[in-house]
Amino acid sequence: MMSLPFYQRHHDHYDHAYRHKALQSTVSQYQKETKSKSAVYAQGSTAYARSSAAYRHASAAGFSLDSSAAYSHGSSSAYDLESAAYSYGSAAYDQSAAQSKRSAAYSLESESLSNSSAAYSHGSESINKLAAAYRLGSEAYSLGLKDSNLMIEDQSYKMSPKAKRAKQSLVSEDKENEVTDYSVPVFTGRAVNISGITDTEEERIKESAAYVAKRNLFATGEGISVSKVAASSTSEEEYHEKKSRKVAIRESAERVALKKTIEETQAFHKKLNQDKLLHAPEFIIELRSHTVWEKQNVKFRCSVAGWPAPRVTWYKNNVPINDQTPPGKYIIESRYGLHSLEINECDFDDIAQYRASAMNVKGEVSAYASLVVKRYKPDIDASLLHAGSVSMPLGLGVSPHGYASRFEISFVDTFDVAFGREGETMSLGCRVVISPDIKRFKPDIEWYRNGVLITPSKWVQMHWSGEQASLTLTHANKEDEGLYTLRVVMGEYFEEFSNYVFVRDADAEMPGAPGAPLDVQCLDANKDYVIVSWKQPAVDGGNSILGYFIDRCEVGTSHWTQCNETPVKFARFPVTGLVEGRSYIFRVRAVNSAGVSLPSRVSEPVAALDPADRARLRSHPSAPWTGQIIVTEEEPAEGVVPGPPTDLQVIEATKNYVVLSWKPPGQRGHEGIMYFVEKCIAGTEDWQRMNTEIPVKSPRFAVFDLAEGKSYCFRVRCCNSAGIGEPSEATEATVVDDKLDIPKPPDHVMPTRNTDTSVVLTWKEPSDAKELVGYYIESSVVGSGLWEPCNNNPVKGTRFICHGLKNGENYIFRVRAVNAAGLSEFSQDSEPIEVKAAIAAPSPPYDITVLESVHDSMVLGWKQPEVTGGTEITGYYVNYREVIDGVPGRWMEANIKAVSERAYRIENLKENMVYQFQVAAANLAGVGTPSPASQPFKCEEWTIAVPGPPHDVTCTEVRKDSLVLLWKEPVYTGRSPIIGYYVDMKETQAKEELWKSVNEKLLQKKFLKIGGLKEGVSYVFRVRAANQAGVGKPSDVSRPAIAETRTGTKEVVVNVDDDGVISLNFECDQMSANSTFVWSKNYEPIEDDSRLSIDTKGGKSKATFKDLAEDDLGIYSCAVTDTDGVSSSYTINEEEMKRLLALSHEHKFPTIPLASELAVEILEKGEVRFWLQAEKLSGNAKADFVFNDKEIFNGEKYKMKVDQKTGLVEMIMDTLEDKDEGTYTFQLQDGKATNQSSLVLIGDVFKKLRDEANFQQKEWHRKQGPHFVDKLGWEVTDDCNVMLKCKVANIKKETQIVWYKDSREIMVDEEHDFKDGVCTLLISEFSRKDTGTYEVILKDDRGKDSSELKLTDTAFSDLMNEVCRRIALSATDLKIQSTAEGIRLYSYVTYYVEDLRVGWVHNDTQIKFTDRVKTGVTGEQIWLQINEPTPQDKGKYTMDLFDGNTGHKKTVDLSGQAFDEAFAEFQRLKQAAIAEKNRARVLGGLPDVVTIQEGKALNLSCTVWGDPTPEVSWLKNEKSFVSDANCILKFEAGKNVSFSISNVSTHDSGKYSLVVKNKYGTETSDVTVLVMPVSGQTDTVQGHDEKNMTVSKKKRNMTASKQKEGEKKDFIKPQVEEIIATEETPDPNEIPPVETEKDTQSNQQAAKTDGKAAVAEKAPQPAGSLDKQGKKTSEKKP
Repeated sequence: MMSLPFYQRHHDHYDHAYRHKALQSTVSQYQKETKSKSAVYAQGSTAYARSSAAYRHASAAGFSLDSSAAYSHGSSSAYDLESAAYSYGSAAYDQSAAQSKRSAAYSLESESLSNSSAAYSHGSESINKLAAAYRLGSEAYSLGLKDSNLMIEDQSYKMSPKAKRAKQSLVSEDKENEVTDYSVPVFTGRAVNISGITDTEEERIKESAAYVAKRNLFATGEGISVSKVAASSTSEEEYHEKKSRKVAIRESAERVALKKTIEETQAFHKKLNQDKLLHAPEFIIELRSHTVWEKQNVKFRCSVAGWPAPRVTWYKNNVPINDQTPPGKYIIESRYGLHSLEINECDFDDIAQYRASAMNVKGEVSAYASLVVKRYKPDIDASLLHAGSVSMPLGLGVSPHGYASRFEISFVDTFDVAFGREGETMSLGCRVVISPDIKRFKPDIEWYRNGVLITPSKWVQMHWSGEQASLTLTHANKEDEGLYTLRVVMGEYFEEFSNYVFVRDADAEMPGAPGAPLDVQCLDANKDYVIVSWKQPAVDGGNSILGYFIDRCEVGTSHWTQCNETPVKFARFPVTGLVEGRSYIFRVRAVNSAGVSLPSRVSEPVAALDPADRARLRSHPSAPWTGQIIVTEEEPAEGVVPGPPTDLQVIEATKNYVVLSWKPPGQRGHEGIMYFVEKCIAGTEDWQRMNTEIPVKSPRFAVFDLAEGKSYCFRVRCCNSAGIGEPSEATEATVVDDKLDIPKPPDHVMPTRNTDTSVVLTWKEPSDAKELVGYYIESSVVGSGLWEPCNNNPVKGTRFICHGLKNGENYIFRVRAVNAAGLSEFSQDSEPIEVKAAIAAPSPPYDITVLESVHDSMVLGWKQPEVTGGTEITGYYVNYREVIDGVPGRWMEANIKAVSERAYRIENLKENMVYQFQVAAANLAGVGTPSPASQPFKCEEWTIAVPGPPHDVTCTEVRKDSLVLLWKEPVYTGRSPIIGYYVDMKETQAKEELWKSVNEKLLQKKFLKIGGLKEGVSYVFRVRAANQAGVGKPSDVSRPAIAETRTGTKEVVVNVDDDGVISLNFECDQMSANSTFVWSKNYEPIEDDSRLSIDTKGGKSKATFKDLAEDDLGIYSCAVTDTDGVSSSYTINEEEMKRLLALSHEHKFPTIPLASELAVEILEKGEVRFWLQAEKLSGNAKADFVFNDKEIFNGEKYKMKVDQKTGLVEMIMDTLEDKDEGTYTFQLQDGKATNQSSLVLIGDVFKKLRDEANFQQKEWHRKQGPHFVDKLGWEVTDDCNVMLKCKVANIKKETQIVWYKDSREIMVDEEHDFKDGVCTLLISEFSRKDTGTYEVILKDDRGKDSSELKLTDTAFSDLMNEVCRRIALSATDLKIQSTAEGIRLYSYVTYYVEDLRVGWVHNDTQIKFTDRVKTGVTGEQIWLQINEPTPQDKGKYTMDLFDGNTGHKKTVDLSGQAFDEAFAEFQRLKQAAIAEKNRARVLGGLPDVVTIQEGKALNLSCTVWGDPTPEVSWLKNEKSFVSDANCILKFEAGKNVSFSISNVSTHDSGKYSLVVKNKYGTETSDVTVLVMPVSGQTDTVQGHDEKNMTVSKKKRNMTASKQKEGEKKDFIKPQVEEIIATEETPDPNEIPPVETEKDTQSNQQAAKTDGKAAVAEKAPQPAGSLDKQGKKTSEKKP
């Protein structure tokens, strides 16, 4: 079984079953034709036997060595060669040979086998060496004569101008008995080693290149003779005589061995055939064709034998016959091997070929017969029957028997859309059945591609077997893509079948390289010049195509030469430098950045000849062809210099080249002439010769190497041996540029559904498109981003069917146009479309009911199918059958032609017989499935008085709350006329008893609009007719209708155009190709077009009233067929008619509609603008301006303007004065339409407008300088500060801003940067002291502006309330803190102001403040102090902050553990406070450092305190120290301590510590004494005398000289380090002040009161002096 390419497996028509069936048909074909073919084989054997000397030797001695080898390769060389000749494979033939009965034709004797082998000796490579006849046969075979029945005789024959293939000559049986179920399957296979031309063509060209050129140039030629076979035979005999004896003996021995092997094999097969019991079917009596008259019966009979018993099936035109449809038409019988088919009442539809097919397990065999039905036509002239079918109706042909017959041509096993790839072999096949089949009247089989007739060539092969038409593309190329049409012609009548063939690009040799160009053609060929044109490929490989390379090859060689060095973009190129008389072929390659494409298919060969010579040679064939083209010239006439060429013109100009064309001169003598081409830049006379080396022979020349964009002129000179002639007239200036532009992209790309794998795409041709070659289409699955080409050969027209799409996927499409200049940009992407079938056969009708019954006929009614198949129902077919005792009979057709109504009367019924009915609907897709059999109905006369049921109840104009119900009156009206109708309704799922009447009064009309429906609910309806006798039975229930307004629903719109014409318009965007608009009045079709004209274009339809009047009142509805119920209506009653007539009158006598009446406004500069706006004005519209009944004109005071585009009419006045009070009027005129509008400005209205204009004028002047956009205002920041801000504009760098409060300037530290045009003033911790009037002033050289803000009274209160609110919102949660006095509750705010009122609540009771419970504010802390707390103080505490408008509460729970912990901490702190209060301490008096001169007296004193009185002790250098004679220590009155040394010495230097101690604590106060030796005059410092002692205290290091610091470094180091560690670091820029205590007594008094030693910074001291320093440790504050 064949394997399929991946792209063919996707399609159903390439399935394996199809191929298997074709293979079986082929096997059956060979089985049937074995006997007839054997004669051919014997005939071929005889022919070869006469011509081969090798065979004469072989027949006497047996097989030769080579013959033996040929046979041993397979079971039979004859079988293998037979299979090869018919290209169906050896397997099929071997299968047929195994079951063959041809033992007589292929006997087991060695001589017969030898004959068979010799008959096909040219098929074996070994025998080729032995048979001289093969050499001639091989030569013929290489020229295309591949048939196995070639007979070589002693005769001469003519060689055809083009190679032909010998047709198969088969000795066949009668046409009636010929097998017709053979089909050529559609297949593709990869061709191997295929170059630009076929192998056969290459061999032919290698043998004679000139022959190919001659064959294409001339119509035909004389033949050549072939030498007799006898010469070949003689040479072969000589060859055999030269063979050695050893070789001859070896060949003889091998022939004997081979003969024995063959005999054994044939004996085995003979025995095997004898043992077989089963045998294939065989017709004993064949079918016989019949010719009968209309309405006659005919019977076909046949007899079949076989085992097991064959099963016989009957076919009509290869379609199985069903004897049940139509009932009684066919009767099929089968008894004891005798089979018959009877056809009753024959008519023209029975003209066909009938086949009886017998099949069992051993095989299948068929017999054929034709039926011709004749009709007598007295109105047709008998003479015409013999003259042809020119004047006869379509479908009638003239048979050889002389009577008129309608030939029915049908296509079976048609070829589907095919997909292939370049280089592959593709085949299209189709079975053709023609009825009747008349001998000697054969059809013409024609194949077309895109409407152009296809002729056989090396690329295309055609075959017609009598019933099977096939076309094979031996080497598919993109040029082969297109719409293929098979046309079968019978006289003047023909039938066609078409389908598309797609050929994709072959895989590129380099990834990313473009596809190959296509359709390479040679234009305007001449002696040494030709123009090559091509089409650009659809696939560029993902990179833009840079250009194309053109290659040429001389016919007869295989060497390709590139014609251009650089790629050319224009799809035409002139090739020069050809050799006259030689033939060339061309190809083109595309190139992009990724590489070069595969070459295109080669062009047809073209000869480099003068066109006149070519035409002369075609009309007058030359002498027998000799293999050369000889160009001859007449003897030159001496002394004749040729004249100038004429008619020189530029026929093509691009960026790369310019092509010139001219006519040869009249004066040139008999000698051939050549040409020189010259150029010059336009406007100069600097002529340059272009072809200096080789003159041009053709009157065409391509000029290259021109500067792009420059203008050139050209001229041509002729030359011969006599000299160079005068130049021709120069051409007009030609600009070197592309004259043909790349086309613009197409637009309006619109896809529509076609089948489940294809989409119809239409688009609009681009504007200004020139020389379009066609279009390329690409498709992409939505969201994938991958674009695939839909065609690889440009399509012409603006419609294309894109095949090979995936069903159910959403696709988008785009199109690009192609011409020789290049490919346009892609169009915009189309709207997405889902791929699915557009139409299908309809579903069955349903609800069949009887509308009327009489004694011999019944009227049926039914409902339209629920599924129409996507297209309009074209008709219905009704079948009926009798029901006897409950047993139904056969179905019979009630109507031959389809009925369009859903009611039909069936006549010629039997009275009182019970019938069943079924109905089938039909549309363009075919006849749908018939409905199920209806319930039985009895055919009897209805005698009831009331009317029958209405029918055809349908719902239309379905909306969310209403619909319109239509019905048709009953067929049976009862005993009196119908007087009205009742309509019933219910919900679809409701019970039967829930039917309710819609109308209480009888309806006279047959339609009703039903309102009050619930949206989304499904309803059903029925109708009852009434007459004088009563109400009849209800109609069948309507189809369920859901109350909903579908998306995209449109209504009928009434329109009155500019000419007053009234029309109803309806638009539908859901139309299919077959949809139509149907207009109705009162739901009856409009037949009278005297009052209404209907015009439909595309998806829009217009019904225009010719003269609307009372006769036109009614309901106008429009429905669109072939849609899902698209419909709408419009009611024209008297009131609506009056409105439309008034509107029509207004349009006939129009007024200019105004979008706005005349109005006035004040502009920014204080100008006054009067304006009005019309809805629409033309370019001719004008306006008149009137003030107080006097026209005013455009001038200094009035500025007038009319803008026709916007319809704006305006007038501007600079100022408004008192004299301008009055009435202003604008009068408009636009063609015949007019209008005016007035505005009255008097009294208070005028004064107000004038004041406003003056104010705006002042404002505008103010805004010319710096000014305020937003006036001064305030806001409260998140930090609870107040920010005054304003927005300014027109500020520059020199603009100043000044703030004032109460007319006093506020000094602002920072300059304003006017960021974002905002100025601010921040007021921190805003309070009542900040109340007042604030003003800010902007000023510069252009002017000034000011803004004022009053923050007093209410304005201040509002601001203060906002500040308080922000402060209250900033309050933290209440915290609990224990103190020595009690418990404190506190919260922090940003800051506190007095306007914020604070209240405290304990357990929901307002707290009354006492000395024990008090509240206060410390800095940002708001607190509540509870001194000496008790258990009664437990509970919930709330702090209420009131901002003037709202209270803000903070709560804490002081109970339980929280209270216990706070109370415990209070007790602890209380004891610690007592201890701190009574502990021993030094209150003050001792300095940190004392510096004193040796020999002086030192007195120090201080005060101590403690309860109980502390103990006092002294330490010197951390050691105990007591009084002695030199140092006196005193402690008096329990608080005064003194320390005195009467005469200090250096030994007294050191650290002295005063230690005071009691039971609550100890404190130490340190003083450092430095005693300086006497070195000069110094001051005396004493404790109570200014002359004796100086005490000083400093913060930092001494500033004495470095030398003295170095001398005392070791001595003062401990003290200095401690001072540095404890003292504060001063500002380095600060100059320490110097304080000298001159009054010792006052200094001591200060020490007693403050408890601190005075600290003085030392001024610069003389050398040898030091500052007094003292240090106090553990100093505590009380």
